[in-house]
Amino acid sequence: MKKQAKWMMMLGLAGALALSACNSGGSNDQQTSDEKSADSFGKQVKYEIIGIDPGAGIMKATSKAIEEYGLSDWKLIEGSGAAMTATLAKDIKNKKPVVITGWTPHWMFSKYDLKYLDDPKKVYGEAEEIHTIARKGLKEDDSTAYTLLDRFEWTSDEMGEIMTAIEEGAKPEDAAKKWADEHVDRVNEWTKDLKPVDGKPLKLSYVAWDSEIASTHLLQYVLQEKLGYKVTALQVEAGPMWTGVANGDVDATAAAWLPLTHADYMAKYKDKVDDLGANMTGVKTGLVVPSYVDISSIEDLKK
Repeated sequence: MKKQAKWMMMLGLAGALALSACNSGGSNDQQTSDEKSADSFGKQVKYEIIGIDPGAGIMKATSKAIEEYGLSDWKLIEGSGAAMTATLAKDIKNKKPVVITGWTPHWMFSKYDLKYLDDPKKVYGEAEEIHTIARKGLKEDDSTAYTLLDRFEWTSDEMGEIMTAIEEGAKPEDAAKKWADEHVDRVNEWTKDLKPVDGKPLKLSYVAWDSEIASTHLLQYVLQEKLGYKVTALQVEAGPMWTGVANGDVDATAAAWLPLTHADYMAKYKDKVDDLGANMTGVKTGLVVPSYVDISSIEDLKK
């Protein structure tokens, strides 16, 4: 009986040790699994964040995000807005994960099911605004154009109509005309009591973002067809866009993203331009992924 009791005690001790080992191993396995999951996602996308042109403010913010979140294995890929959306379209078609620099308003949010990654450190700031800025002296030189530009404001949904039409193949000028014809009341708000001119030249500049292509072509159409201006729309990089207005070589731009994206340019040129205020509010920038991707925060990119 003593031998049997001793044998049973040994079996119980062995079972307890085995159970303890299993529980301990389970915890470690779970931690390892989480780490492997983050590592696996990074490997799937080659630790690459697909960006746009190197001069864009969102690229500077993303470089800061990589540093702030400790994403030392990750690389920000420079390119263009068109190249970025082409990569996004290809990966979504193949149900592959992808991380891009994104902003709203943009047609890709209406075409694809996307989500912003949470930014607990607020590297990308709060919601931004798109401002219209004009050269010094435009108000005195041309009160009609200045007043129209000062009045111009619209919503992201309204802009989205033009952006979507362009993305589906319409020429920017045709999409702008169609929108103006379908929103006569809005156009009348901007042009009310303004006296048309006879072919007076006016220069606008803009960056090659889908949102700015939409807004600038709409302004060009309204200024030309409703107020008689001869408008030149110059597509340039962000630096020349701001410099042109500050130097007086360009009359205005409706493509200034503030307070974050174009913060450096505003700090440099704030005394040399007139800020007419926001023509759109509630815009946003950040890192964007397809909704089927199983991560929700920039912190999830870290191994």
